[in-house]
Amino acid sequence: MERTLIILKPDCIEKNLAGAVLDRFSKEGFRMIACKMMSLSEALLKEHYCHLADKPFFPEIASFMQSSPVLVLILEGKNAIDRVRNLLGPTDSTKAPKGTIRGDMGQTKMLNIAHASDSKEAAAIEIKRFFAAKEIF
Repeated sequence: MERTLIILKPDCIEKNLAGAVLDRFSKEGFRMIACKMMSLSEALLKEHYCHLADKPFFPEIASFMQSSPVLVLILEGKNAIDRVRNLLGPTDSTKAPKGTIRGDMGQTKMLNIAHASDSKEAAAIEIKRFFAAKEIF
């Protein structure tokens, strides 16, 4: 079994799409083993997006990610990382095919509904970043 971290972004929360996204994950057989709603601090965003923190567009990302609370969860399942990323579709919602979460619900590259870990290594780091061991069931 593999684990992956998901962040349902402000556009997902503001459009009241969290239930629909969670339903799609559930129908694919993923098990939710942790979940919480939270506001993201500037420090946490700089750590999470460290590969982008020095880019000129980072303030726009930080502003967007702080525009509302987000829903952070851990999903578990066979080949969870690749399967979740396939279910979401490409990061740029305008290039995501219909039938994917981003293709059906996203709008742009930033307004793309969700973040998902892109590797086992990233998932392990991201899970520790957002959840204490006692929060994982």
